[in-house]
Amino acid sequence: MLCACSGEQFKFDEPPQSPESLATRDFSASGLSSRTTGDWESKLEDFQVDEAESTLKEALSLNYEEARALLGRLEYQRGNFDAALQVFQGIDIKGLAPKMINAIVERIQYRKPRSKGEIVPPSAMSMHSVSLLVEAILLKAKSLEELSQYREAAKECGIILDILESALPNGIPEGIGEDCKLEEMFHKALELLPALWTNAGLLDEAIASYRRVLIRPWNLNPQKLAGVQKELASILLYSAVEATLPPQLQLWGLASPQSNIEEAILLLLVLMSKVASGEIKWDGEIMDHLTYALSIVGQFELLAEHVEQALPGIYNRAERWYLLALCYTAAGQNEAALNLLKKVSGCSESKNKPHIPSFLLGAKLCSQDPMHAHEGISFARKVLDLADNHNQHFIGQVHKFLGVCHGNAARISLSDSERVLLHRESLNSLNNAALNRKEDPEVMYSLGLENMLQRNLGVAFENAIVCTEMMAGNSVKGWKLLALVVSAEQRFKDAQTVVEFALDEAGRIDQFELLRLKAILQIAQEQPKQAIETYRILLSLIQAQRDNQAKNPEQSHIFKSEVLAERNLELAAWQDLAHIYTKIGSWNDAKICVDKAKFMEFHSPRSWHVTGMLFEAQSLHKEALVSFSIALSVEPDYVPSIVATAEVLMKLGTQSFSIARSFLMHALRLDPTNHEAWLNLGLISKMEGSLKQAAEFFQAAHELQLSAPIQSFL
Repeated sequence: MLCACSGEQFKFDEPPQSPESLATRDFSASGLSSRTTGDWESKLEDFQVDEAESTLKEALSLNYEEARALLGRLEYQRGNFDAALQVFQGIDIKGLAPKMINAIVERIQYRKPRSKGEIVPPSAMSMHSVSLLVEAILLKAKSLEELSQYREAAKECGIILDILESALPNGIPEGIGEDCKLEEMFHKALELLPALWTNAGLLDEAIASYRRVLIRPWNLNPQKLAGVQKELASILLYSAVEATLPPQLQLWGLASPQSNIEEAILLLLVLMSKVASGEIKWDGEIMDHLTYALSIVGQFELLAEHVEQALPGIYNRAERWYLLALCYTAAGQNEAALNLLKKVSGCSESKNKPHIPSFLLGAKLCSQDPMHAHEGISFARKVLDLADNHNQHFIGQVHKFLGVCHGNAARISLSDSERVLLHRESLNSLNNAALNRKEDPEVMYSLGLENMLQRNLGVAFENAIVCTEMMAGNSVKGWKLLALVVSAEQRFKDAQTVVEFALDEAGRIDQFELLRLKAILQIAQEQPKQAIETYRILLSLIQAQRDNQAKNPEQSHIFKSEVLAERNLELAAWQDLAHIYTKIGSWNDAKICVDKAKFMEFHSPRSWHVTGMLFEAQSLHKEALVSFSIALSVEPDYVPSIVATAEVLMKLGTQSFSIARSFLMHALRLDPTNHEAWLNLGLISKMEGSLKQAAEFFQAAHELQLSAPIQSFL
């Protein structure tokens, strides 16, 4: 009769059998008959032979289930997964589970301090037996995994967690696995279960399993626990399954996450704090996941903080500055990003290997701000100087940024000769970019825009057509460029047709921009009523979008960039409306609109310029001069206010002509293509009797006006 390790006799449903019949029953097909012990001993590895011998010697101290557990382990170690599965299926785990739970509970109670008179009840099952059966369940799950039966394997593996959770609702206490393999087997099951559900394609079950692992202290070592947290964060981020946290699982205490992304970010932040404290080793995947997660929610400043917290040696200085620059750029802090990128190109890094991505990013950022045009040229030339066969894919982009920077530098240059040279360099660089990146619509867009600004309207029209064809409806930028080029040719009706066509394909923000462009084109066609109606539609759509965003405050991080774009469009719309009402003589409506614009952005030079135009229309010249002066105090080089100031001075009498002329000449130094400045110079020359010079100025103004793009939309 076989006995349990505790000494208690088991009663089998079948009559007791000899050790030989126990080992041979149901295993003739697997070759485990004790009559062929010599055969399978010769096939096993030495350690397997020793274990088999030990098992046979202890046969009289094993019950039926324990014998099957050991024999199943042998089959699993030999790679006979079907045979191992057949062996394990003979173990009645459901019937044994309550006894296993009781054995674990009694073991914990036995470890606690007891009074002298308290009697310790003998366990119905030893911890060694519990460990053996837990191992059998685990190996059964692994056998099913090897046979690609992942769902069944996960169910079997889940039984281990059910047993331990029932016995240890508060987690595993220290030292429970000192004299048995229970804790080791359980830890393996904790790691295996989520992987099995993942392989079965049941990601919601996998997420629930990861949470089960983390909800109680199971004595996992810090590195393994970090691995589980990282895997859960990964599946939450990339699984596309929204697994809401059940109310009963207050995994994060009072701050329960409201979405997969929030939960993943919390996990990753915990991991980063462990890395910072040295509890776990640095893992680049954690940083990669955190970068992705914080980028989704727009928390780029927080991402920058964690890049800064990375220990020395993980990133070199150039890489760290580059990553920080990317974070600040994404957060809209381009100035901070540029300051970091300047460090990469500074003297302190002159002895180190040049960091080309930093120079390329610097050129890109500088191309977006005319005030940094010359710095952008410097960044771009460094990339070109360092380019070799391995960096040829950068060349087209570099030429594009170089061309845009040259064009911006030309528009702020005060020297005519320098301006001509920069214009030529701009077109040369952009044409080189077009040759290197023939299928890049952004290059063609930049080339078309530069040609339009340089009044090469025929070439600009061809560029705009090619750009539109390349984008194939994926973006309305090409349509907007085409509309601007056509409007520069004074074909406003055709330009409006292009805009209306683009409206059908536009997204929300693009639609708002196109509606404003449509209104501006209607103003150019002297259709103020239609333009006012278009602005009314635009403002109502912006307000509806704002109301929608207010109903979803949890998504504010998603709408952050859109909110800024919408606000700028709303400001421009009120300024445009004030300009329209001023032209048609509706003073009260104009004042209401300009007050709304000032309320949104008090220090906007255009708002004060429109205010000055309203005063001038009412012949309040002194008030107009004050408003224009305020606009110029905000932005000293604001050309419209410089020209408008000259116009007011001209109306005050001939004694102010010299001052007005100096204002106009300054405006032309800033913007040589401003036809209003040329026109007013012609008027001054005419009133002073210089008819020939006046005619030249009028001719220049006429030619520029005929090819002038819509400046307020650029």
